[in-house]
Amino acid sequence: MSYEPGFIITPRILSLVERTAELRERIHGSGIELSWIPALQKDTRTRNVHASTAIEGNPLTLAQVRALEEGREPAASTPRSRNEVLNYFAGLRYVEKRAGSSLVRRADLLTLHRILAGGVMDQGEAGRFRSMAVRVGGYRPPGPMAVPGLMSEFLDWWNNKSGGLSPVLSAAILHHRLESIHPFADGNGRIGRALALWELYRRGFDTHHIFSVDEYYWEDRPRYYAALDAVHYQGNDLTSWIEYCAEGLRQTLERVWLRVRSIQSKSPGKIFLRPRQERLLQILRDHRSMAPSEIWAALRISRQGAMDLLRPLMKSGMVKKVGGKKTGRYLLCR
Repeated sequence: MSYEPGFIITPRILSLVERTAELRERIHGSGIELSWIPALQKDTRTRNVHASTAIEGNPLTLAQVRALEEGREPAASTPRSRNEVLNYFAGLRYVEKRAGSSLVRRADLLTLHRILAGGVMDQGEAGRFRSMAVRVGGYRPPGPMAVPGLMSEFLDWWNNKSGGLSPVLSAAILHHRLESIHPFADGNGRIGRALALWELYRRGFDTHHIFSVDEYYWEDRPRYYAALDAVHYQGNDLTSWIEYCAEGLRQTLERVWLRVRSIQSKSPGKIFLRPRQERLLQILRDHRSMAPSEIWAALRISRQGAMDLLRPLMKSGMVKKVGGKKTGRYLLCR
């Protein structure tokens, strides 16, 4: 037998696929010289790690996850919470390095799971298919004896048939099918989301690796879990799930495009952001406003260094100052 996903391409799915394709072309065809793409990639990776691990209950904040990525030790973290985060960073880098692979093998999936789940599993062994029956809420995944064969069918579909669909659809299908098989004793959610991202990379949909779709799932976890579960109660019809995932990708690309467009509209020409300016924008985006002393403390630079970063951003209209000379604060322009 072979795996054949069941779904209907509804007018809504068509509309979402068209919209995401349009947004992707706008972003990648932007006239801005994004010399700050490496910094944006780093920020996107951090947001993916925070969101995907937080979905599974990791308590670390975005700022704490960012600190770990930068080699700093965040306060109030535990060995497990740190390991989950560092594992996911390593897993995303593994996926990024294999973005151009035309073939995904079973060994690749087992290696990815070993990276993601090593040292943080409550049961089972990282990098090995489960040998026990499991239950996920009201759903019973296939028994352990069926897992190897189902995963062979999964990989066959991914390698040989998924290319006939838009990556928007195939990424959603791969995500749900992995969760449905539930091949590992623990860590299935993390690897399922990582595989959906891998599909977008392999198919060239996110060549810059700047789309953090997992934030969409994290922002409304109950809806995410409900969308996953609904398929099992709809005769394994993936239509509603694909619509949900396509909407998430649309929202993600809308956010990226709005950011790019705001830079374009407020700059006299092309703008080149130094890495620390990109970091400064990230910090300001995470706060409503910041005092000068808060900025240079966060960036670990001098007052003069902070002003050297701020002046071009204010001139371009990306950042503005409000308040008096002694009480002034800086914020992003909307």
